[in-house]
Amino acid sequence: MKKIIILMIRGYQKGISPLFPPSCRYHPTCSQYSIEAVRKHGALKGSIMGISRIMRCHPFVRGGHDPVPEYFTIRRNKKETSKFH
Repeated sequence: MKKIIILMIRGYQKGISPLFPPSCRYHPTCSQYSIEAVRKHGALKGSIMGISRIMRCHPFVRGGHDPVPEYFTIRRNKKETSKFH
């Protein structure tokens, strides 16, 4: 299941994402974060973390460095809150 989810995200990265200007406010990007979360926490928890990250990526958030934490959470990683841009 992990491989299927990662394959779908890679398809988005290669086929859909290049058609639009970069807009992710975080580093790593939301799609890369989702891949790392699925690899680290499994298909279900990783997908939930990825969806949560996408939902908090909007113009009203500061953004910055937000790596996948070692534990399952749907909140931003508090250890890394410095602005990336």
